[in-house]
Amino acid sequence: MAFIVIIPARLASTRLPGKPLADLGGKPMVVRVAEQALLSGAARVIVATDHDSIREACAAHGVEVCMTRSDHPSGTDRIAEVARTLGLPPDAVVVNLQGDEPLIDPALLAACAAQISAAVPMATCAHPLHDVADAFNPNVVKVVLDKNGRALYFSRATIPWHRDGFAQSKDSLPAGYVPLRHIGLYAYSNAFLQEYPQLSASPLEAIEALEQLRVLWHGVAIAVHVTDSAPAAGVDTPEDLARVQAHYGAL
Repeated sequence: MAFIVIIPARLASTRLPGKPLADLGGKPMVVRVAEQALLSGAARVIVATDHDSIREACAAHGVEVCMTRSDHPSGTDRIAEVARTLGLPPDAVVVNLQGDEPLIDPALLAACAAQISAAVPMATCAHPLHDVADAFNPNVVKVVLDKNGRALYFSRATIPWHRDGFAQSKDSLPAGYVPLRHIGLYAYSNAFLQEYPQLSASPLEAIEALEQLRVLWHGVAIAVHVTDSAPAAGVDTPEDLARVQAHYGAL
């Protein structure tokens, strides 16, 4: 399936100011992310930003950039603006890749994009959880699927709850019980991408602090590609940055 990748990149970051421009082996992080995306087979990879320094860094490395407004409340709104600017057709498939994922598996982008169809305008990814601590960690978002691999619900809670197994012990996962961890990678049809920012907020997303619940609340299907293993972690903290810099330094 043909698809394009749009990478929203903001300079501001509470924990890591200037994160998109952090040096990773001689190149800015946002450029490394774009290079990974190009390996996915995407027809086009575009960085969406409102800051000249990011535009200049991308241009210096031959990465396509689209400037956007500075008042977008989310990355989804930002990539929707880019898709409109590009004049993409309604059935174009757009992958939303965060600008702090320099070690993302390119194959995961293609697999996520491949889930989009006329009946399912949004897709995301997940992987099996094997650590009981992760299963009970509210910072690890879980998802449950229907028989067609579509999301029934996302939660910070431990879902599905293994009634009998956890009644006996919460020190380990019950035999045969494999919850799924949500991976924050998304694909959309452009028609739905343009609709998404207009959807009214739902009480579920306010309770769980999970924006994707807005989509389910409005009755829109989300396909979920399940990959066997966890992807490399993104860069959220100074410790994450040091880890990724060490990776590139070792190449």
